[in-house]
Amino acid sequence: MKTIPLAKPFFDNEILEIQKVLESGWVSQGPKVKEFEKIVSDYIGVKSAVAVNNCTAALHLANLCAGISHGDEVLVADYTFPATGHSVIYCGARPVFVDINQDTYNIDPVDIERKISEKTKAIIPVHTFGQIAEMKQISKIADEHNLIVIEDAACALGSQQNEKFAGSFGDVACFSFHARKGVTTGEGGMVVTDDAALAEKIRHLSVFGMKMAWEREQSDEVKIPEFHDIGYNYKMSDIVAAVGVIQMQKIEKIIQKKRVLAQYYNEKLESVDLVQAPNELPGNHHIYQSYVTLLDKKVNRNKMISRMAQAGVQTQIGTYASHIQPVYQARDRCPVSFDVYCRSLALPIFYSMTETDVDFVVKNLQENLVMVS
Repeated sequence: MKTIPLAKPFFDNEILEIQKVLESGWVSQGPKVKEFEKIVSDYIGVKSAVAVNNCTAALHLANLCAGISHGDEVLVADYTFPATGHSVIYCGARPVFVDINQDTYNIDPVDIERKISEKTKAIIPVHTFGQIAEMKQISKIADEHNLIVIEDAACALGSQQNEKFAGSFGDVACFSFHARKGVTTGEGGMVVTDDAALAEKIRHLSVFGMKMAWEREQSDEVKIPEFHDIGYNYKMSDIVAAVGVIQMQKIEKIIQKKRVLAQYYNEKLESVDLVQAPNELPGNHHIYQSYVTLLDKKVNRNKMISRMAQAGVQTQIGTYASHIQPVYQARDRCPVSFDVYCRSLALPIFYSMTETDVDFVVKNLQENLVMVS
């Protein structure tokens, strides 16, 4: 039986770059991490990038080093993977969940203003599935209320809004290189910022609060590290960074192919009742990290996932409505996010996918809609 996965990484020459690292003898955080950081910062157009072991660590460090602490509140886009909300709690602060716009799945600026309090310290907009949130409005609100903006750009490396890249709008931004991302290292993350002092603090705390071993190795002076801060073991290895270096050489090719597939999906779904294709805001360059549709309320989404799996097509929910997760014990109301959470269905999209594969997915979607409505 034909099987189409939800996502599939695009690897070709990565093994050669990994081999170079292995032969060098330096496999922990070192020169290849530095190279990867520079490639990403140059690509986005920001001054500093700090590579870490995953995006959750990136979000934790971004919050922590931006000064988020006990008693603070941080406004968090509700429709997101729980890592976003967790990163606020790691700092002893409280995430306040903000509703979304159904058309984009992104944070609603109107609800941001509604939920600002005297304890609010920052806003974390999420660029959901690879489409940038309404950053002009969000930045304006942040300036008016003296709030920090931390972009959760986990899904959005390469996304643009009015020709400006995700990660270059806020005070600090975080990216993921998880296996489902367009550019992947298996696991991995990165924090980017134009604030040199903030970047240095993030780097410092990502390696136990000491200088990274590669920097110590390059110095002629022997100096035994002292530990003045509670740091973390969040560093990325050169083996992982080697994969990232080659992946970045292909990023535009990957994005372009996924945009072509998304457009083909859009055309095919025009004739499919009960399924709404994702929207792309004017001025946005959506990278479609995931292609997430919205099913009619008459459709049982969970049964659809099961039936599609039986037909050989892997699908999944979009992501989570954070405010209903028991861990948060939240009192926030986010009805749009909850509705989207219940009805969203992610369809397969990846670089090596073909239009014939899309036809197969849509055919099975149409056939199963009759069964689960």
